[in-house]
Amino acid sequence: MTYQEIRDIFHNGLWKQNPGIVQLLGLCPLLAISSSVVNAVGLGLATVLVMALSNTAVAAIREFIPNEARIPVYVLLIAVLVTIVQLLMNAYVYSLYVVLGIFIPLIVTNCIILARAESFASKNGVAASALDGIAMGLGLTAVLGVLGAVREIFGHGTLLSGIDMVFGEAAKSWVITVIPDYHGFLLAVLPPGAFIVLGLLIAGRNWLTLRAEQKARGQVSEQVSDTVATA
Repeated sequence: MTYQEIRDIFHNGLWKQNPGIVQLLGLCPLLAISSSVVNAVGLGLATVLVMALSNTAVAAIREFIPNEARIPVYVLLIAVLVTIVQLLMNAYVYSLYVVLGIFIPLIVTNCIILARAESFASKNGVAASALDGIAMGLGLTAVLGVLGAVREIFGHGTLLSGIDMVFGEAAKSWVITVIPDYHGFLLAVLPPGAFIVLGLLIAGRNWLTLRAEQKARGQVSEQVSDTVATA
């Protein structure tokens, strides 16, 4: 793989085809779990691991899967990987595992994972497919993290609340109090708050993209004008 190919894969996953704010896939966990940074990023990283492994596995065995059976095989493979991740979280980050609850096994039904297995991993090599899974997963995790940060700040006035679920009791001192003596804002931690923040993120991303396109068109127009003037 060339540097440009790797760059394109990560650009697609993190920005151009971001599953959270462009493709709008996996909205159920995106909106339900993003009430805090720790919950959101925890589920996001679990999804990254599943996506990277599932894309790698599909790319490795794609030539041996009959075309008629590819979707059931993909779903079965994803289910096995999600079960492994679920057991690992149960063993090593039990408190976070309990908080995320049903949304960990529901990764199996996350259409992002099946979509990338079908549209990318089944048509590309192992290395490219693994990077695509990581990039798409990180794109989703970034959206989850921003959603979680905004909702946690406005909802509770803190950041990193619950970090001790991952790093132990000593990590309680890592919690950042952004707004002292804050009494909370209920809307921010409820699903409507998630919809509002996600809508603002989508609008912001679209505005930045439109601005970049207009700037590019302006540069092209200037180059054409300079060429005509020179001629």
